[in-house]
Amino acid sequence: LRDAGFRVIAPDLIGFGKSDKPTKKSDYSYAGHVAWMKAFVAALNLSDITLFCQDWGSLVGLRMAAENEERFARIALGNGGLPTGDQAMPKAFKIWQSFARFSPWFPIGKIIQKATVSHLSDEVIAAYDAPFPSGRYKAGARAFPVLVPTRPDDPASAANRAAWEIFKHWQKPFLTCFSNRDPITRGGEKIWQDSVPGAAKQEHVKIRNAGHFLQEDKGPELAATLIRFIQANGE
Repeated sequence: LRDAGFRVIAPDLIGFGKSDKPTKKSDYSYAGHVAWMKAFVAALNLSDITLFCQDWGSLVGLRMAAENEERFARIALGNGGLPTGDQAMPKAFKIWQSFARFSPWFPIGKIIQKATVSHLSDEVIAAYDAPFPSGRYKAGARAFPVLVPTRPDDPASAANRAAWEIFKHWQKPFLTCFSNRDPITRGGEKIWQDSVPGAAKQEHVKIRNAGHFLQEDKGPELAATLIRFIQANGE
């Protein structure tokens, strides 16, 4: 994307980079992550944004776009969503949620490897592990699965429902680029294609032989998809 001439901003969510991070799970909330990222975008005064979001990037990014429509020009969603707790979650997610909550063993790099199709080198796994030198640094990573709304009365459910109402009238370009080998989000693109007006005339993409972290499995293919999307929708 950068080589194609675009400005690319890829912030670490709080709790995940090598910078200082809160060390208690209670320090993290869904609303807090949204507020942190809204403050980040406001501080940089970003506009005409093309949002690509995946996993928690979508839970945070889609909320942020719905609540700050004027800053966003187009959205590409891959392997993510905006759950309200009104629908049943896949069994694979419930297993992951329990693992994050109760397992004493929580190896970040190997977890990423489990969620990809391609083999990651020892160096890549070590890079994923680097921001988490001990368990006390993993509070944010452990908190994330538990913060996903899985009940209608979840603290984030009302705000996510409100965001869905915005997207039901969203006319700006909206692309789905899900992978075919993610047991958690497989098929999740259909509701967006059917519900978002801006998705109606887009050439949605299914990225083959990629797992949950499709940007790790098929980075160049995903980048090419995003470039085509931006160029076809008013660069």
